[in-house]
Amino acid sequence: MNLGTVIKDIRKQKGQTQTEFASSCGITQTYLSQIENNSKEPNLSTLKVISLNLDIPLPILFFMSLNEEDISPEKRKAFEIINPSVKSLINEFFKV
Repeated sequence: MNLGTVIKDIRKQKGQTQTEFASSCGITQTYLSQIENNSKEPNLSTLKVISLNLDIPLPILFFMSLNEEDISPEKRKAFEIINPSVKSLINEFFKV
């Protein structure tokens, strides 16, 4: 799961610096950097604030961060088939 990478990509697409975004989320820039580099896992309340500030529902952030390794082997083929279409719909709907 690449949650931090997804957060970073969406933040950048919205044109916010780490400092600006961290401030709007009530966290430090250092902590946001650690989250975006996948070296720290934020708690659920922090993730809710981040998703709110990104204007992306938390379940959507979770889905966007899924890797093939996160899916059980017997469901990977289905995931490979639907993932591009679902991500495309998400990107269009949320302008990600």
